Amino acid sequence: MDTILLIKDFIWDYLLVFLLVFAGLYLTVKLGFIQFTKLGQGFKELKKSKRDAANGLVTPLEAFYTSLAAQIGTGNIAGVAAAIMLGGSGSIFWMWVSGFLGMAIIYSETVLAILYREKKGDDYFGGPAYYLSRGIKNKALGKFLAAVFAIFIIIALAFAGNMVQSNSVASVIESSFNIAPVYTGAFIAVLLSFIIIGGAKSIAKVATKVVPFMIAMFLIHGLVILLKYSANIGPVFKSIFANAFTWKAAAGGAVGFSIKEALKHGMARGLFSNEAGMGSTPHANAIADVDHASKQGYISMITVIIDTFVVCTVSALIILVTGANEIEGAHFAGVLQNGFDIALGGSGSVFYAISVFFFGFTTILGWYYYGESNVMYLFGEDAINYYKIFAIIAVVGGTIVSVDSIYNVSDLLNGLMVIPNILGILILSTVVKKNKNEINKLK
Repeated sequence: MDTILLIKDFIWDYLLVFLLVFAGLYLTVKLGFIQFTKLGQGFKELKKSKRDAANGLVTPLEAFYTSLAAQIGTGNIAGVAAAIMLGGSGSIFWMWVSGFLGMAIIYSETVLAILYREKKGDDYFGGPAYYLSRGIKNKALGKFLAAVFAIFIIIALAFAGNMVQSNSVASVIESSFNIAPVYTGAFIAVLLSFIIIGGAKSIAKVATKVVPFMIAMFLIHGLVILLKYSANIGPVFKSIFANAFTWKAAAGGAVGFSIKEALKHGMARGLFSNEAGMGSTPHANAIADVDHASKQGYISMITVIIDTFVVCTVSALIILVTGANEIEGAHFAGVLQNGFDIALGGSGSVFYAISVFFFGFTTILGWYYYGESNVMYLFGEDAINYYKIFAIIAVVGGTIVSVDSIYNVSDLLNGLMVIPNILGILILSTVVKKNKNEINKLK
C-alpha cells in the first residue's frame, strides 16, 4: 500500500498538474480561447435543446445533466475542504485556473466523443476508448491506449470510486440520522437497480429531474449562509488572491512552499471535481442528439462553470467565511458540515446530509454508466448483465468495509486514466480544431 501511495502522490502532485496545464494552455490557444468566444453559444444551444431525441440517443439537455450528475459529487464537498486544509485559501484561485483550462479540454473531449461514437444494437456508445481506438492513425497505439483507459475507468469509477461514494454517503447519513451504513447502501443499490434497467435514457431522465433540484437547494442554502456572513466575504476573497501567490516560508519549510501547495492542491481538486481531462464526461456527451459535435462541445463547457466556479466556489466560501477550516481535528469530509452547523445550527447538519446523499447518488449513477460504456467496448453486450451485478454489489460493499485502501487505489487509477486520454486529445487536437472551423463556416 505504501507503494500505491507513493505512485499516487507523485502522479497527482507533479505529473498531472504539468500535463493538464500544458494540455489546457495548448488547446486554449489552438482553439482561439474558446472559453471566451463560444461560452455564450453554449447557453444558446442548451436553451434550444428541449426536444425529443432520436432512437439510441438523448437530448443535449439530458446529456448535459448526466454529465453534471457525475461531476457534482462528494469531491465538491470533501475535495474543496481538502484543497483548503492542505493548500490554504489560495488553492481556490488555482482551482479556478484549473476550471478555466479545463473548459478547453472538456470541449475537445466532447467533440471527439461524438465524432467517433459507435452504434451497437439500438444504442450509441462513445468516450475515450472509442476515439482513441478509432481516431489515432497508429491503430496499435490507439487500441493500446483505449484498452488501458477502459480498464482504468471501470475499476477507478464504477467499482472502487462508487464504493467510496456510497461509503461517504452512508457515513454522513449515520452521523446525522443514526441509520446503519448497510441500510443506506441497500437503499442506494435498490434505487440504482431500478434506474439502470432502462439504460442510458433512464439514467439521463433521472439526472435531468434530480440534478437541477439538488444544485438549486444547495445554492439557496449557501447564499443564505453567505448573506449571514457577508461581512467576511471581502476579506476571504482578498485572502484567496493573496495566498495564491504567497512565497513566504511555511513553518519548517522552504520559501515557495505556500504557493507550491496552493497550486498543487487547487489544480488537483479542480480536476477531480469537474473531471475535465479525466475522460469520464465524454461518455455522457457522446450520446447527445446533435447535428454538429461542436454544439455539444459548447454546452459541455457550461458544466465546468457550474461545477467549479459555482458549486465548488460556494462550498469554499462557506468554509472560509464561517472559519470551519480552523476547527482542530476536523476531517476533510466534515469541514463543510462544520460550516453548515456554525451558520445554521442543527438544521445545517440535516441539510448537509441530504445534499451529500444527492451529490453522492447522482455521481454513482453517472459513474455506473461510464463503466458500462467501457465494458461494452472491451467485452461486448453479453458482459453488461454481469457488470450490473458487480456494480450493485460494490455500492453495498462500500458501506460495510473500510475504504481507505480502496480510496487510494481509486485515486491512483483516476490519475492514470488521465494520461492516455490527454495524449489522445493532443494527438487528435487537429481534428477538434477542424470541427470547430467547420461549424464557424456554417454561420
